[in-house]
Amino acid sequence: MNDYFERLTTRLLEQNNQMSYSEARTWVELLWEDFETTYAKAGRKYKGKEMTEKILIQWIDQYGPRLHELVNENPKYREWFEKKNFYH
Repeated sequence: MNDYFERLTTRLLEQNNQMSYSEARTWVELLWEDFETTYAKAGRKYKGKEMTEKILIQWIDQYGPRLHELVNENPKYREWFEKKNFYH
């Protein structure tokens, strides 16, 4: 798992210079968990880590430069980042 997270974190940092490594890594872990949870709740068959990575690459490429702005718009994410002491 760490290899997936590292690749995705690096990609996100290339897209967004507004966040630290720790913030980018947290985003990757949150998005990964959200995607897999939502996919499972929808009753879909798990297609593996490679598919999850592929989806996250698409999200990072599309939303990466503005991803840090979601913290202000989404209470769930804001709470997570506050727990990690990124935002107060």
